[in-house]
Amino acid sequence: MRFTKMEGCGNDYIYINGFEEEVKYPDMLAVAMSERHFGVGADGLVLILPSEVADFRMRMFNMDGSEGEMCGNAVRCIGKYVYERGMTKKNVITLETLGGIKTLQLHIQNDIVIAVTADMGEPILEAAQIPVISDKMPVIGEKLQILDKTFDVTCVSMGNPHGVIFVDDTEHFEVEKYGKVAEVHPMFPKKANIEFAHVIDRTHMSMRVWERGSGETMACGTGASATLVAAVLNGLCDRKVRIQLLGGTLEIEWRESDNHVYMTGPARFSFDGVWLR
Repeated sequence: MRFTKMEGCGNDYIYINGFEEEVKYPDMLAVAMSERHFGVGADGLVLILPSEVADFRMRMFNMDGSEGEMCGNAVRCIGKYVYERGMTKKNVITLETLGGIKTLQLHIQNDIVIAVTADMGEPILEAAQIPVISDKMPVIGEKLQILDKTFDVTCVSMGNPHGVIFVDDTEHFEVEKYGKVAEVHPMFPKKANIEFAHVIDRTHMSMRVWERGSGETMACGTGASATLVAAVLNGLCDRKVRIQLLGGTLEIEWRESDNHVYMTGPARFSFDGVWLR
């Protein structure tokens, strides 16, 4: 079975062209291929599939085999894949995900996709739809007791659930210690991605993320989008910022004109391979 390894700001996934390959058990395959010692090594598995309602359809599976609704870095990589592999010649494509249909603007130079802007849609702020157990609307400053600390968490869904916590320093913060407990906290009925963010100034932030089902990753596009929304809701930054992640920088904008969040960032090929197991 042929596959392609790609990454967006270090958030690496294995991509399989579902137009050419058949995957019967993607959850089990995600676990096997994502293992970094005995498999290919990745944050998960992404299938590029036909769609009846969009140009393409995406299914993404975390490294533990659980299926996720959305992945911002993966949608950018799919945009690059389908254009450069000759599956489309459009510079604006639509992509069906479990988190809704996303529109991708491909930035092309010399027939190479150098960046992709993804319309991430409107942020979901209602507690029941995120979902999070809270009486707040929106869910700003909800107290979250994790081990020896109590955090103020702001909750947002970008098609998948996020809990954003603002800290004084992301570089030395114990992301694994607190993230793995927060992910499965009872206040998140479907678990949650947990972002730890530091506001540098009104237009710059740094962020680290503990992803649901994958652990800490180098980047998270939906997480960066949720972090900007959370920061604006808390009055901490402007509506357009650059967010520094472990694997690179994303530009995120929450437009007042349509209430949509737009994410711009890179997508890169790592290598092609054949899975033999």
